[in-house]
Formats: sequence, C-alpha cells, structure tokens
Amino acid sequence: MQQTPRAVRRGARAAAAASIALALALTSCAAQPAEEAESAPATEPSLEFVGPNGEVPGTLDELTLTDEETTSVRDGGYTAAFVWHTSSEFVSAVEKGATEQFDDLGIEVVASTQADFDAATQANNLQSVLALDPDIIVTIAVDATSAAAAFQPAVDAGKTLVIMTTPPAGYEAGDQFVSIVTESLTEAGRANAEILGDALGDEGQVGYMFHDADFWFTNQRDEAFKSWLAYEYPDMEIVAEEGFADEARTEEVAAAMIARNPNIKGIYVSWATAAQGVLSALRNAGRSDVKVVTNDLDATLAADMAAGGNVVGLVGNGSLDIGRGLAIAAAYGVLDKEAPALVASPPVKVTTDNLDEAWREDYGTDLPASVK
Repeated sequence: MQQTPRAVRRGARAAAAASIALALALTSCAAQPAEEAESAPATEPSLEFVGPNGEVPGTLDELTLTDEETTSVRDGGYTAAFVWHTSSEFVSAVEKGATEQFDDLGIEVVASTQADFDAATQANNLQSVLALDPDIIVTIAVDATSAAAAFQPAVDAGKTLVIMTTPPAGYEAGDQFVSIVTESLTEAGRANAEILGDALGDEGQVGYMFHDADFWFTNQRDEAFKSWLAYEYPDMEIVAEEGFADEARTEEVAAAMIARNPNIKGIYVSWATAAQGVLSALRNAGRSDVKVVTNDLDATLAADMAAGGNVVGLVGNGSLDIGRGLAIAAAYGVLDKEAPALVASPPVKVTTDNLDEAWREDYGTDLPASVK
C-alpha cells in the first residue's frame, strides 16, 4: 500500500527519534554501571500498528455514505450472509451491529454460520451459504492459508467480501475483498497494561500469557501490553511468559505458571475465553490475590469482576461499531466505491465502575442477570 506524504514524514520522524534514542542509550550505558543502565526507563511505545499485508489503519468514521449512495444501496435489493469463525458474545454483538446497519441500508441477511474454529467446517459453511447466492459475505478466516482456496469460489462468483480482522492469505483490499474492520490493537494493549498497573498499585510481578501463533492481530496486541507495561509501570516486572495455541489448555498453563512463580500478583491473557481457564486455575490454587486482565467482554469474567474476584478489568473493542463498519464497507463494495484498506475501532477500558454502561455500549444489550 502506498504511503501518504504525512505517513512518510511521520515514519521519518519516528526513525530519527529512534536513532537519537539509541545513541543516547548507548552513551548512557557507557557512562553508567551496568546495574544503573539496566534501570533506565523504557522508550515510549508507538500506538501505530499494521494489518496483515502492511495496511496502515484508518478510523471507522472514514467509512461514510452520501444520501445518494445510501439510496442507491437501498434500491439495489442486496442480500448478505455471515460466515464466522466461532460463536461468542463478541461475535453476536458484531453481527447485531452489522445487521442493524444492513437493515438501515435495505440489505437482507439470509444466513449466519459459525465454524467452532475449524477450517474445514468453515469451508463447508461457505459452500452452503453460496447456494443461497448472497451478494455480500462478511467473514473472518479460521485459517488464513487454507481459506485462500476455500473462499476462491466466492471471489470467482463476484461476491462482495468484507473482513473482520483476518482475510485469506494473499487476498488484498480492493481486489479480493473490500476492507478489513478491526479494533485498535496497540490501544487495547495499553488499556490492559493500565488496568493491571492501577489494580496492583504500580508494582509487582506479572505473568504474561500470549497467543503462541502467527496471527497478526493477537501478536501485535499482546506485544503492545508488554511494551506499555514496561513504559508506564517500571516497578512492575513480567517474570513469566507462557504461550498457548489452544485456549482449552490455558488452565493447565496458568497452573504451572503460578506454581513456578508464587510471587506473581497479576496475569495478562490474550482474550476472554482463554482467560476463563486462567480464572479456574487461580480458584483451584486458592490464589484470590492474583489479578487478571484480558480482552473482550465476557459474562463469566464480568461476574467474577463484579463479585470482587480475580478479574480486575476487561477491554471492550467496540463490537457494535465494528459490525456497523463491516456493513458500511459492504455498501462500498456493491457501489464499487474505494474503501480504506483497514479501519479500527477504539477499545474501552471496563472495570466495576463502568461495567453496566460499557456492556450496553459495546454489546447493545443489558448486563446479563448472571453478572448482576
């Protein structure tokens, strides 16, 4: 993707700043004892991130339609289908936002499928959806590599593809699909660090449980947590780092982590359903003193937080807005209007102070009775 002059200038300034910072750091290390140099403050992290093909994200409000364009879409009689990777409260909220926007645009939703994170199931779901001949397909690839072949029939049939987060490998915006809509990953990582840092009083040992897979979305969000924690909370230390590829194994991973590192007071986990296993491990070990932060709103974790348990915060990712963005991007596609390659929704820090309001804003529903 060609960079704008502003992006080039920004990159040049960032490179210059990095060179200056490196030079200063080397000079400082040469003049100080080793233990004093090691305590030097971390460099302020960047809030920039890139998409799977190096796309530079814009904001959701860049997706706009004129009155004339809206009328044209409404008059088109278009249909749409969802081909999801899994089912969750987050996915349901995204679909709710998209469906509401589709309704406003006169677009009928004819199908919604989910694949339980199984690529073969998603490929079969796609074939079933294609039999309904929708004009638009909203999706996220379970496995980017295999999805390249699985979604080719949709591309060959001229379907308008819009992507939440992960496109098939080799697919590019403006070619095989219209746009990627996601959340601001670096801001989410920073929000997690700030929630945990504040909960621990700016100090203490931390466990870091990251998504151990080559996945552009979680990789950058996880790294942002580490970077912002080091920068904003120099008296906090990550003493254990454990990756997981299967969210069903996080209880086992967390149990081993706290057994080896009994002084841990906080744990970051990549996403909410993975954090449920961590919560179980802490309860089984009687470790009510360990604080947990993670991404996505989840009823099980929210109930624990509301009851004063281990969970001290969740980071919502603007689910309804992501859904609305996907639907508007789809309208761009049927209008043959060029869309931003990637747009991102700002995350929201959620604690007991704003849980009810944040849940309603992010998911468009009242807080579940189980949480209250």
